Amino acid sequence: MSEIARTINGALRKVPAWPIYLIGVIPPAWLFYQGVTGNLGVDPVKKMEHEIGLLGLQVLIATLAITPLFKITKINLVKFRRALGLVGFFYIVCHLAVWLFLDVQIWSQIWADIVKRPYITIGMGAFALLIPLAVTSNNWSMRKLRKTWKSIHKLFYPAIILGGVHFLLLRKGIQLEPVLYVVGIVVLLAMRVKLPKRERRTANA
Repeated sequence: MSEIARTINGALRKVPAWPIYLIGVIPPAWLFYQGVTGNLGVDPVKKMEHEIGLLGLQVLIATLAITPLFKITKINLVKFRRALGLVGFFYIVCHLAVWLFLDVQIWSQIWADIVKRPYITIGMGAFALLIPLAVTSNNWSMRKLRKTWKSIHKLFYPAIILGGVHFLLLRKGIQLEPVLYVVGIVVLLAMRVKLPKRERRTANA
């Protein structure tokens, strides 16, 4: 470990994780205020819906990046991972709430959209996978579930892939931004894969 990484890690140990929860409330509150005051354009609901959803995906990708970052730089942000993951989930809940209560509003149409529109079906699938992660993101669940807890939290990987695909399909046609998000997710997941010892020896030969 380099001296720079040691210094950064030493400083990070003194930084609590709880302010992330307080800071995390600000973006959706600000977007809601902007929408109410007419500063989100001609379709404030759609703008709010998309911005919060994208923010949720960004925070979840940042959560996914913590382990690869440690592998490359030895900078340890693991203590912030739970807070980031829960804030990301909170943004996805806000995204879904805006879609349900401000965008669609007609309850009979909601199920029809989930069934008929692939990007909504995939998005709901990603959300469903995130629910058990959020519910068990506490010390009590870790103690009670033990090895099962790790298995449950592996659902994060398919969930974030589905989230990236949801964003990709949401945009009409192939656009660079969502493609980059999906590629970034795949790269970060690939960086987490551990090669068997024999393969690693061969790779290093």
